[in-house]
Amino acid sequence: MKKVEHSLRFVTEFDETHPIAQRFFQLDENSQVFMLESMLKELILPALQPEIDRINENGSYAILKVAE
Repeated sequence: MKKVEHSLRFVTEFDETHPIAQRFFQLDENSQVFMLESMLKELILPALQPEIDRINENGSYAILKVAE
């Protein structure tokens, strides 16, 4: 089966004066992105999975999956 990876982009806005945001910005950019993407998957995927399953019910030529 051939896979086509696509990207759905999200943006997180921070209050730079907040102490937690200040600590977050001490991390390197790769760590920041990894942390945000991990949290997003943990929080949103359980809510999206039923809809993904519904979309895929009659998938005769393509199946939608969340890339790991």
